[in-house]
Amino acid sequence: MSDVAEAGGRRARGGGGAARRAERSAVSFETAKYIERNIPNLEVLNDEALEIIEANAETILQEIGVNFPENPAALELWKSVGADVQGDRVRLPKGLARSLCATAPSSYVQHARNPARNVVIGGRNLVLAPVYGPPFVRDAGGRRYATMADFEKFVKLAYMSKWLHHSGGTVCEPTDIPVNKRHLDMLMAHMTLSDKPFMGSVTEPSRAQDSVDMCSILFGEEFVQQNTVMTSLININSPLTFDSIMMGALEVYARNNQAAIISPFIVGGAMAPVTVAGTLTQVLAECLVGVAYSQLIRKGAPVIMGAFVTSIDMNSGAPTFGTPEAAMITYGVGQLARRMNLPYRSAGGFCGSKLPDAQAAYESANSLNMGLMAGVNFMLHACGWLEGGLVADFEKFVMDADQLGALHGLAKGIDMSANGQAMDAIRQVGPGGHFLGCDHTQANFKTAFWRSDLFDYKPFETWDEEGARDTRQLASSRVDRLLEQYQQPVLDPAKEMALREYITKKKASMPDSFS
Repeated sequence: MSDVAEAGGRRARGGGGAARRAERSAVSFETAKYIERNIPNLEVLNDEALEIIEANAETILQEIGVNFPENPAALELWKSVGADVQGDRVRLPKGLARSLCATAPSSYVQHARNPARNVVIGGRNLVLAPVYGPPFVRDAGGRRYATMADFEKFVKLAYMSKWLHHSGGTVCEPTDIPVNKRHLDMLMAHMTLSDKPFMGSVTEPSRAQDSVDMCSILFGEEFVQQNTVMTSLININSPLTFDSIMMGALEVYARNNQAAIISPFIVGGAMAPVTVAGTLTQVLAECLVGVAYSQLIRKGAPVIMGAFVTSIDMNSGAPTFGTPEAAMITYGVGQLARRMNLPYRSAGGFCGSKLPDAQAAYESANSLNMGLMAGVNFMLHACGWLEGGLVADFEKFVMDADQLGALHGLAKGIDMSANGQAMDAIRQVGPGGHFLGCDHTQANFKTAFWRSDLFDYKPFETWDEEGARDTRQLASSRVDRLLEQYQQPVLDPAKEMALREYITKKKASMPDSFS
């Protein structure tokens, strides 16, 4: 831990009075609890098919192997547990990877700085997080490169969105800040503008360490070492390649008890076979190695089995979303993850559309519902995704965030209590009556149906008189309204000062780099 972090910890312990005074005057906005499914998962593979895929994945690891380029320490670690290492190629005896994966926890708590917003990732739970990684943003003014001001707006919208449980990570890439320094500002925004859980940086191992050090200031060093406060994304360079930057970040997080999503980046036909079974086999092989490697670094380190899956348009080469093939792979990986007793990451509000239009709505709805039914535990990109992930769109962010409420409603399943059966209501109303005024309706009308905070259900005449606004216009107004209502959650001033000092010292230690 750095000297600045240590000093920040000392100051933080003395700043409780100011924090308590600020907390008494702060306004906290409602966030729904993470989803706890009361519906079955959709399973598309029988036991025979699952066993074939698992056997084929083991064959890949034994006969073909995976590459760990420019990472001699990783190669030595694999040798130490019995892997066959030739150059950068690592081949694993059948059963080795799976046995190493056995120490990974089946679920874990990610702590937020507001304990009321802690999430449990795994089991029958679903945690929703916003879009991740786009270099561009789109708003009413059009498409442009993202800035730090845009990033902060998205963090505020995520904080204000009832159905989002997580602040996310690189919600957009702030291109107005040097590449080697922007992670510090992004983390600071998550830590100060929201009190929901967040993700750390993975673009370089030292930036992952900065994430751990800043969390040590925010939560306390001992707390961070004993608890998970970050869940961060580690992409596999599919096919079958584990680059040193991603693995270096994974090593930092695993060593410090922080969670990593091991996620192959699959574009079917380009980074994986064109068939569903072939892709499932490759995804499993890559996840087995990534999860196993995290456990070589630290047994019991929290880890998520992930799958980012899309197909490719064979005419243009562009990625496609919301397709039947992507759905089948997402369902299948869910079954494989549950057989490994690991939390599962996949799905999101995916679309290839350039605008938040009908194409975006259809593709995103298909992708979101598929994630719910597949048993996903952590859904990145749940709102704001546009143009194949190149764009984070403000209007689509609030459109998607609104629809996440429908996922919460679906996940509840069917209420079979006495109230749910509604026999008293049917007796009271009888043949030919109506239920609007009956006791049961009066007792339940406030919570009976999920209600959109965005859509317009007014009569045509009223809608027309109010400007005949379409969904995008309604969403633009909602963005403005949420930002107007935003109030920053309280943070101990001593902790905030220590974080700012850490960032200032870190930025001063290196020249700007935009590459």
